[in-house]
Amino acid sequence: MQRVSRAKVTINDQTNNGWTSGEIGLGLLVLLGVGHEDSETDATYLAEKITGLRIFEDVDGKMNRSVQDVGGSVLVVSQFTLYGDVRRGKRPSFDAAAPPEHARRLYEFFVERVRASGLRCETGRFQEMMQVELVNEGPVTILLDSGKAF
Repeated sequence: MQRVSRAKVTINDQTNNGWTSGEIGLGLLVLLGVGHEDSETDATYLAEKITGLRIFEDVDGKMNRSVQDVGGSVLVVSQFTLYGDVRRGKRPSFDAAAPPEHARRLYEFFVERVRASGLRCETGRFQEMMQVELVNEGPVTILLDSGKAF
């Protein structure tokens, strides 16, 4: 997850003409990876954590405001490569990533949970080649894991 002043995701179609799938101003860019063991409970935990996480500055310059507090938006992009394991060899293994049907279902469920919080939530397009542009403010990048490994 990255705190951004703006972000957008563009999809390339077969004629190599790009079109914007989702675009936000101030808010959060969430790159969402889904693993084999992930469930709706994990997706709900992450949606609640992300929408309430206080990583925007208050008037004193302290990270004390959430994306909801600042009237921001969220852009969610599915990214299975977050599960790329490069501990052995030179080619990533994606064995830990969820199969597409499971990942799509949880991705869509996660987006629904973010929208249910009242935030505007834009998206990329599942299983498409995308270009993501962003201006990371701070920079602030936070890693979240529903298993709380970090």
